[in-house]
Amino acid sequence: MSRLPPYQFRGGLAVVTGAASGIGEQLAKHLAVRGSNLHLIDRDEARLAVVADRIARDNPAVTVRVTVFDLEAIERLPELAQDVIEDGFPTLLVNNAGVALGGQFQQLTLEEFDWVLRVNFRAAVGLTHHLLPALLRSPGSHVVNVSSVYGLVTPRRQSAYVASKFALRGFSDVLRLELFDHGVGVTTVYPGGVRTRIAANSRRAARVPVQEFEAGRDWVAALLTYPPDRAAAEILAAVQRRRPRVLITQTAHFLDVIARLAPARQAAALERIFGRDRHRRASKQRHI
Repeated sequence: MSRLPPYQFRGGLAVVTGAASGIGEQLAKHLAVRGSNLHLIDRDEARLAVVADRIARDNPAVTVRVTVFDLEAIERLPELAQDVIEDGFPTLLVNNAGVALGGQFQQLTLEEFDWVLRVNFRAAVGLTHHLLPALLRSPGSHVVNVSSVYGLVTPRRQSAYVASKFALRGFSDVLRLELFDHGVGVTTVYPGGVRTRIAANSRRAARVPVQEFEAGRDWVAALLTYPPDRAAAEILAAVQRRRPRVLITQTAHFLDVIARLAPARQAAALERIFGRDRHRRASKQRHI
């Protein structure tokens, strides 16, 4: 299987979901610097407007358009795709938007579980499906699906999130094989601990006590320390080289090795990495 030629950013049209903050915001900034025109999508209208205005001001040679859209509304994805195509045929689609839901599986309702799947997986699949004809008409186009380190390993209390990210990983791997002969590349991203708003924006399952949810949310937020601008630069470097996957942070690299070479030991590795930090933070709080 030969390689596709390098992806060309300048003059292309990049579609980025979850563009109002975190990795999505930084991807948009880096893409504009590389000369890509942008169509930015997010449900947070106020933050999205700020991001778009700043990018347009700093990069007057590129066009920046926004659509305020909640990806939970997967039945409206054909409308969203049509709105995008009005700007022209996209050359890069970044399915970056994601949500989180804390709690053990027995604490979740099926409706709550499905909400995560709708936003994290089915929206990415749907938007890719509706934009694929346009991507195929753009020679050398590319798709980026942002999975997670939890698309590699399976920590406790993340059943819905893990299911969505493993599903996105499998979908991406198949899509990569199917689109290669059409000259379209696919990169799957596995971030670990990147500083985003996913913890702050996470939803509490109805059966999870408030105090338990808040403690878990704050603990996760404390692990998100990797600069999103560095993550964005690494992702776009992988896109340019048509790499099939990119692991963000040393933790992601370590867990990837464990998951592939010693899958039965991943539980111990997760406890060592995450459980130790949680116990350390709890100990500090007891001594305050």
